[in-house]
Formats: sequence, C-alpha cells, structure tokens
Amino acid sequence: MTLLADASASTNPPVSPGRSLARPRWSVLLGALVLALPAAAQEPAPPPSAPAPVEKGEISGRMRPCEGGDLGQSEVWLLDASERVTTLRADARGRFLAKDLAPGAYTLHAYVPGCEPQSYRVQVAAGERADVDAALTESVTLETTIDVTGRTLSRGEERTLSAESVQVVELEEARQQSADLGEVLSRGTGVSVQRTGGLGSASRFSLNGFSGEQVRVFLDGIPLDMAGFGLGLANVPVNLLKRVEVYRGVVPVRFGADALGGAVNLVSSDGDEPNGASISLQAGSYGTYRGALSGHYKLGESGFFLKGHAFGDLARNNYKVDVEVADASGRLGAARVPRFHDGFAAGGFGLEVGVVDRPFADRLSLRVFGTRARKELQHNVVMTIPYGEARSAEESLGALATWSHQRLMDGKLRLEGVGGYSRRDTDFRDMALSVYDWYGNRGVERRQPGELDSTPADQVLRQESVLGRLHAAYVLSATQQLRVSLAPTFVTRGGEDRLKRGTDQRDPLSAQRDLLTGVGGLEHELSLWDGTLKNVAFVKGYLMRSTSEEALPEGGFRRQDQATERLGIGESLRFFLPHGLMLKASYEFATRLPGPDELFGDGVMVLANVGLRPEVSHNANLELSVSDFRTGVGSWRGSVGGFARLADQLIVLLGDDTTLSYQNVYAARSLGVEASAGWTSPGEWLSLDANSTWQDFRNAGGAGAYSSFEGDRIPNRPWLFANLTARLQRGSLLLTGDTASFSVTSRYIHEFYRGWESQGLRAFKQKVSSQLTHSLGLSYTKPGPVTLGGTFEVLNVTDAKTYDFFGVQRPGRALSFKVTADF
Repeated sequence: MTLLADASASTNPPVSPGRSLARPRWSVLLGALVLALPAAAQEPAPPPSAPAPVEKGEISGRMRPCEGGDLGQSEVWLLDASERVTTLRADARGRFLAKDLAPGAYTLHAYVPGCEPQSYRVQVAAGERADVDAALTESVTLETTIDVTGRTLSRGEERTLSAESVQVVELEEARQQSADLGEVLSRGTGVSVQRTGGLGSASRFSLNGFSGEQVRVFLDGIPLDMAGFGLGLANVPVNLLKRVEVYRGVVPVRFGADALGGAVNLVSSDGDEPNGASISLQAGSYGTYRGALSGHYKLGESGFFLKGHAFGDLARNNYKVDVEVADASGRLGAARVPRFHDGFAAGGFGLEVGVVDRPFADRLSLRVFGTRARKELQHNVVMTIPYGEARSAEESLGALATWSHQRLMDGKLRLEGVGGYSRRDTDFRDMALSVYDWYGNRGVERRQPGELDSTPADQVLRQESVLGRLHAAYVLSATQQLRVSLAPTFVTRGGEDRLKRGTDQRDPLSAQRDLLTGVGGLEHELSLWDGTLKNVAFVKGYLMRSTSEEALPEGGFRRQDQATERLGIGESLRFFLPHGLMLKASYEFATRLPGPDELFGDGVMVLANVGLRPEVSHNANLELSVSDFRTGVGSWRGSVGGFARLADQLIVLLGDDTTLSYQNVYAARSLGVEASAGWTSPGEWLSLDANSTWQDFRNAGGAGAYSSFEGDRIPNRPWLFANLTARLQRGSLLLTGDTASFSVTSRYIHEFYRGWESQGLRAFKQKVSSQLTHSLGLSYTKPGPVTLGGTFEVLNVTDAKTYDFFGVQRPGRALSFKVTADF
C-alpha cells in the first residue's frame, strides 16, 4: 500500500471566484451521480462456477481541516482508473473509509469549505489497506468551487483496452516529422518494412514474418485500394491520418477480411472532427518534395458535411550507390554513381459529401477518389543491370458509399453498410533500343527492344473491383454483444498487349481473369466483473470462385478454375490485473484467399500463377503490458509477449534476377518474442522508448516443391531487429504554449540470408549484412488560431550503407524540412 503523491504534486480541482463557500454546486453532485450510474447498473456477481474474483483492497483516511474549515460540510470523491466517481462519507472527525476496491491506482479529492481542495494519488493492493492523511491548507481565494468530471477515453485508448490483439500507433507527433508511414510503422514491435529504393519504390510490409497480402490494409475499415490509395501502405501521406491500428494475427469480424498474419487499419478521423483544414509541405534530399491538404466542413445543425483531401509526391531518388562498372577492357571494378532513372511522381484526391445525425442515418456519405503515379525502373532485382527507359504507371478511380445507423431498437441495434467500385489501370513500357551503363550513357544497340527481359513490353492491365459489406451489432444485455458481418468482393482483370495489335495471335492479356471472394463472420463479446474480464469468440466463413484462363508457352489457353469454401474460428481475451497490468491472449484458425496480383500477376515483374491455393494458419498471441505506471521518478510503460504462426500452403514471392512469382510453400511456422519498454520523466520533458523483436520463420514442410529446404528460414526476412527513440521536450520556450523538441531514433537489423540457408556453402551465401542507422529531428510547434509547426531532420546520420534486399542499396544520409499548418 503506497501513497503515490502528496497534495503538492497532484493536480488540484479547479478553483473559481464568485461561488458560495457553503457546498459544491448541485450540478457537480449530479455529474458525479451520473458518472457513478454505470457501476450501479452492472449485473450481479458471477455464478459460483466462475473463477474466483481478485481479492479487494481498502482506502482509509482522515481529513485535517485548515483553521476555520467546516468538517460538517466536507466532501470526498474517489475516481478509479476509468474515471468513475464514488462519493465517500466522512464522519464528524473527518474520517472516511472505502471498501471492496479492485487493486489499482485511484485519485482521491478532498474538499472542506474554507480550505484549499487537495488531490491524492493512491495505489491499492489486493487484501491491503492504503492510508491517506489529508491535511488541508487555508484557501487563498475568497470562494471555492470544485468540479469533478470523468475523462472520456479516446477511440485509440478504447482499442488498446479492448480484447483485440491490437497495437495503436498515434500519429500526432509523426504528422510533424518527415518520416513516411512505412518508416513510422517500422519503429513498432513485430513490424518490418523493406524497400527496393527511395520514395515510391516497391515495398514489403511484414508483421510477425507475414507480408504482402497476408496482412490486409484498410483505410477507415475499407480495403486500401478501394479507398483511393492503391500506391501501397508505405506511400500513404502521414498527414492525412490520425492513427494506425495494427492487428496481430487475429482480425476482428467487422473488417470482413481473410487476412492470414493480421491487418492494418489506417484511421483518418473518428467522425467528430471540428471544422478546419490542415496543410503540410516537405522538401528533402534527392529531389524529394511532398505535400498534403485536407479539410472538413459541417454546415450548422443541418448535418450536411463536406470533407476532402489532396496530395502530391515528387522524387528524383538520385542518391549515390555502390556498383560494379566495366572498364574499357571489360573488367568489372567498384564505382560510386548516382541513380539516374529512378524518378517517382504521384498525386491524388478524395472528396466526400454526406449528412450526419439524421433520423434515417447517423452517417450517410458518398466519396469519390482518384490517384495517378508514374515510376521509372532503375535496375533488375539484385541491382546488377541498370535500366534507362523502362517505366510503369498506375491510375485509379472509384466511388464509395457508406451508411450507418446506431440507434435502432432503442439503441440496441447498430447497422453499417458499404458499397464501392474502383478501376485500376497499370501501364508498363519496356521498349529501349540501347544498352545503358551505370552513368546513364547509351551503349550498343540492342538486337531486340527491351531491358527487363529478352522481349519488349508495351501493355496495360485493367482491373475493376466491386465491394459490398454489411455489419450488424446487437446488444444482448449490459455484458453481452452479438456482431455479424458479410463482405463479398468481385474482381475482374483484363488488358491489352499493344505489341499484339495487327497480328493474328490472341492477346494473352485478354484471357479471362475473374475472382469472387466472400468473407462472413459471427462474433460474441462477453464482459464480466465490471469489465475486468472481456472475451470475444467468433467464427468465420470463406468462399472463393476463380474463373480464369492460363496462357500456355507454346500458344493457346488452358482453363484454370478454382472453388474453395472454408471455416475458421477464433477467440480473444483481456484481463485486468493488479497494479495496472493487462493480460491479453488470442487465437485464430485463419484462411487467406489468394489475391488478384498473386493469381494474375502485377503486369510488370510479377508473373501470373492461377494455380495458387489458399493458405491457412493457426495464429496465437500472448501479451502482458502496463501502459501508465506512475512513480515519483516518472511514468513507466512496457510489454512482453510471444506469438506463434503455424501456416500451411504459405504463399511466398520467389524468383530469380529478372522475374518473380508467388508460390505455395508446403508449410511454415513463425515463433517469436516481442518486448518494449518506455519511460517519461516527471514534467514530461524527457521520454525514452525501446523495443525488440525476435522471430523464427521457417519452412516446416515435409513434401512439395520446397521439401529439400525443410527447416530453413524463409528467405529474405529480417528475424532480429530493434528500435530506440529518445525525445527531449520543452514547453513555452519562446512563446506561451509553444513546444520545442529534439528526438533521436535508432534502428538495428541483424543480418539475414537472401536465399534458402541450406543451399550452397555458408562462406559464399548471399546475405544482407547487419545494419544500424540513426536519425535526428528538431521540431517546433506554436499553437493559436493557426497552429504552425516546423521540423528539420537528418536521416541516416552516419551515412551507413543500408539494404532491405540483397544488392539493392537504400538512400544514404538525407536532410529534410517540413512545415505544417492547422486552421
């Protein structure tokens, strides 16, 4: 039993002049009563068969009034960790007692008319009594009013405290920094983002070893490519987002998703944002420029709103790389040259109109969007052959309608519906007639056009997608909810090879490529012991119908259809322990259906494999965490957990130096441990955070095409990495209310093999070496009617050579400057 802080170190209730000394306002007492109602509305104690509840504790105390204080009209309020208020009765001598308290941290407010109100932080331990000596001092004001109110949890906090296996990444600080979304997410546990270059390059997001489409990505619950951001997770502008929710291995039913390794939900808003706008501009090394604009406007009480965003990216990516260049005699020698054909340009917009808080809908909206990007291709997969003309382009357009109503059947039933359409065109051109060297010079003429392969390419792929989703939630009782979701998606793929025009050959890109998938689920949530224990159990159903034609090498086409129906189950549990600890455990038997790009290729470097089969996995997580343990030397946070992924028919992207394709590995397993720790000093002027992930991701198949590599690590996956962040902050440095901060970020990645580790001699294996990088950032924010912010950063301070894939060098030291304005 510990008294965490005395009155001088606590935040006193507000004191205002112009009120009576006699008693607190009736509104205060009514507010406290309202906040206390949920406690009174709980159901009776669990039946005898339920596990024994945690042993309770007590708080005993005495108020010692100041001279002239009136103990007869004293008041004592007790707030628990969820900010629920309990009023305590004090006797004529000022003594009070609170019994049957769950272990944890409490805030006690003591008020005696004529004295200065005082607040105390009290830690209650199981089976023990905490003593409080409330010595009140004489009030420095003539009149005193006390207001005790509870704080509403943010949506991010609600997710963190739920039974779901989720990590919430708030982006308030990241919006002021120049790091892109891929870099921000890679600072978390279990997350790895690998790139083939700078801004706009292809990237691979991995979560606990699983990557690509095994981890589904959403924007406000909508698949990312159906929400206007088909350029990939890493390239989504941070300034258009509020937070990111990372679901590990176990995905809630409401997403209607068939993810294998988890899901990432990018949250742009919670629907309660005020009228205003935000703009950010960024410039950096290697010809990098980024800009984003967003705004929201609601018209009075009519409920009509207008919301929009626009963004633009431009990068030359002309950083220097180390390559081998042939001299006049044809001998290869090391050289350091700037990349010359790696430019990237992208832009997009989104506009949403609708109404909120109407009798027929809580929200009804229509969103239209469009994006366009162009990317130059600099080299082959292992960066040994330069390209000078090959390029790809992508354009997408679409619309999305949403409707929700949360007040049906006296508020017990909530319905949400989504319907959307999108079209994506991917253009690829490889018609170079000359061979280029690493200096960008044209060399000998080619016998046949084309740099990537032995044949030229001039083609466009067209993909159309239709999405539907219906989600319903029903409150069975004060402790139980039932939720159901159904989400069908239809995708059709076509295209044109422009080089086939005017010939009598059938265009391979005209082959039929249709894919219908459906995911449905039923979920039950149970809350016991005043929310101390929460359990979510669910069942999911999966359906896939693939109708396609496969182009044969010798000419002609072969029918290749698939039909799959599968079931999955899962459960998530959360339990609050004493001293602010939280235990989470979750499991899902998950199925992931192959996606269009995996089945049909991407039209650039990934070839089609219409024979791919669905992959399944047993996913389990266990985590113990504490979010805010306050002591006299600061507040502490941390977590430790383990995970297991036992997958069958795992889909992996494999290939050679020129082309890639997705293949089924017979079986794989991923076991790992994650840990994080953080500390914030008193006054919040210094914070330190660190995390580390170890994962053992191996081929566990005893048969099939890769049986000879049984026991090997899955190639080209980091298996040990860590992050460290230190932030020094000072408020009111130049102006009242401003904030200045200096941050240091470090990341370590241990070496890993590019190919199967049992293949070849260890001394000659291709591997990506260990890497340690550091970044520095200096930020300043000035609040006001227009909140202004500026950040200067130095990325990769030591100019270390970094590689995410074998041979593909990442940018070196870079400078970046970013300004933001919120209206």
